Amino acid sequence: MAFWDNLFAGRAAQFDSGNAVSNAIDLTKRRPSVSLSKQGAATGNLRVNLSWRMRTSDIEGRSRQSGRLLRNPAQFFKPEVVQAHTQGMVNVDLDLGCLYELADGSKGVVQPLGNFFGDLNAAPYVKLSGDDRFGGSSGETVFVNLDHRDEIKRLLFFVYIYDQTPAFDRTHAKVTLYPSNGPRIEIELDERAPQARSCAVFSLENVKGDLTVRREVRFVYGFQAELDRLYGWGLQWGRGYKTKT
Repeated sequence: MAFWDNLFAGRAAQFDSGNAVSNAIDLTKRRPSVSLSKQGAATGNLRVNLSWRMRTSDIEGRSRQSGRLLRNPAQFFKPEVVQAHTQGMVNVDLDLGCLYELADGSKGVVQPLGNFFGDLNAAPYVKLSGDDRFGGSSGETVFVNLDHRDEIKRLLFFVYIYDQTPAFDRTHAKVTLYPSNGPRIEIELDERAPQARSCAVFSLENVKGDLTVRREVRFVYGFQAELDRLYGWGLQWGRGYKTKT
């Protein structure tokens, strides 16, 4: 019995170490929220990253791989994926933005559209690092200064398609949060919404000092104004443009 006990204990240790290596929390419908405060990550800079890649339709991918399927049938169930900047693919420009409401009642938005890049060391304590037009491995990143968490009431991070062409069903998009402590937090935009142009990804709320991240993944057919109405921000919206580069 001692031999088998040691054997199973060794296997359990291997599985535990495997989870530690991945070091990520996936927010899903079954597990929609996590407390940054409880994991000791409510200070420092929270980094929020958007990355994506384009894919062809399953039908197109399978037709082009018909010869290879005979050699490797398992590939039939794996959609063909290509990088967003690959030539010949539809160019989709996903943007990461953040609606904010501070403890003093002030509200606004941080986003590439209109060049509202925010500020990390002054209100709103949210800063967009740049605008990635192609969805490369670095993606787009927003920083939140959680050392000023008492001045932040709530944040809503969202993704929208700048060129207004619905294409969420042709992208694999993911938003990853990198807290100052503990595992990263990942949210996949994995629901099919062919006609959607925007998606509320997650909210960050300060409730009596407890900072909680909650998965939303709510696709809408409109843009920021529709997200505003859904979540009760009450801002006035107008047409905006990006600076040409």
